[in-house]
Amino acid sequence: MDAPKDPANYTWITYGWVLLLSSWGGVVSFMRKRKIGLVRAFNFSELFGEIFTSAGVGILTFFMCEYTNVPPLLSAVFIAVSGHMGSRALFGLEQVFEAKFGIKLPEEGSEK
Repeated sequence: MDAPKDPANYTWITYGWVLLLSSWGGVVSFMRKRKIGLVRAFNFSELFGEIFTSAGVGILTFFMCEYTNVPPLLSAVFIAVSGHMGSRALFGLEQVFEAKFGIKLPEEGSEK
């Protein structure tokens, strides 16, 4: 019988790969923005923001892939692509939550 799916059941190596793939997506996203002139070359706050956002999205993507039993190699692709997408992937996840679970997240700037 398989162990129940729990974030604590995965190895550090697994999390390391997830963070590496998704963070690399953030670096590539930053380099693309730098190339087209959206950010300055040595804007470290923008670079680290991209990396941290991408890492967070990558972890969420990993959990979603595990929940839906996506094969590991395809999970790696989804993790890298969502890492590159960064905050755009978060917007997509919001739409999934709204459609799947009926959870309407508050709009930015709206009052509670």
